[in-house]
Amino acid sequence: MPFSKIIKNKAYFKRFQVKYRRRREGKTDYFARRRLIIQDKNKYNTPKYRLVVRITNRDIIAQIIYAKIQGDAVLSVAYSHELPRYGIKLGLTNYAAAYATGLLIARRVLDQLKIADQFPGVVKPTGDWKPFKQDPSARRPFKALLDVGMARTTTGAKIFAVLKGASDGGLHIPHSNKRFVGYETEKNKYDPKVLRKYIFGGHVADWMKEMKEDDPEKFKTQFSRYIKENITPDTLEKIYTDAHAAIRKSPQLVKTKKPENPVHRKYNLPKLTPAQRRERVIAKLEALANQLDSEIPK
Repeated sequence: MPFSKIIKNKAYFKRFQVKYRRRREGKTDYFARRRLIIQDKNKYNTPKYRLVVRITNRDIIAQIIYAKIQGDAVLSVAYSHELPRYGIKLGLTNYAAAYATGLLIARRVLDQLKIADQFPGVVKPTGDWKPFKQDPSARRPFKALLDVGMARTTTGAKIFAVLKGASDGGLHIPHSNKRFVGYETEKNKYDPKVLRKYIFGGHVADWMKEMKEDDPEKFKTQFSRYIKENITPDTLEKIYTDAHAAIRKSPQLVKTKKPENPVHRKYNLPKLTPAQRRERVIAKLEALANQLDSEIPK
């Protein structure tokens, strides 16, 4: 029998160090987080801000966060479910909604810090990208680092639509154009027209036109809510254009009013007494007997 060395012996387990809880749960990449939150010593207590983007099945969440000893502190937040207030009623998780959410968080945090007028950003988005250059005589913009969490950073991902919206909104977020829609890795070329098309929902409009021609019945099912709201492929760009203008006009967070005496749904049925159960069984038997009498031909 060959010699086999025992690796996981008592000495191994005595020295075993358990990983952080959020690492065990697969929620936090501490390798990336360490580099995102550590601040230079010569900057003392200056916060290091992060643009934290998380995309769920029904919502897009954008937050400006900085780390403290006690834990992370949130400076500002924006959600895609706020977009109906600005005219975007449907498609709250697509690429165009992600851009609008990024624009909303940028304008909101700048308005909160009273510097929105100094950094207007890109009022009419064209999809162009230019490397950041600081004017020595001008005030430096609000800087934040993109925090994608555990998401895959693939070319064309919606996370980078939020980044583009925040950048056009006036924030300084170090980035390149290599992950935007319209960038071709093989040719190493970037087409800003493709990104502009996605920002204004052009890809959704194309899909609506194509489906309407190929399969009208499926179109009525797939885009039933769009039909109900009278949204057509030709009106999509105007909807997003008006929404961008509305976001710039009033980016403030509006708290929803909750009812004073809410009626909570009770999903657990109340427990029945023996007499109630007996009556229930008798009622079911009578209903079944009546059903059988009606089905028997006379």
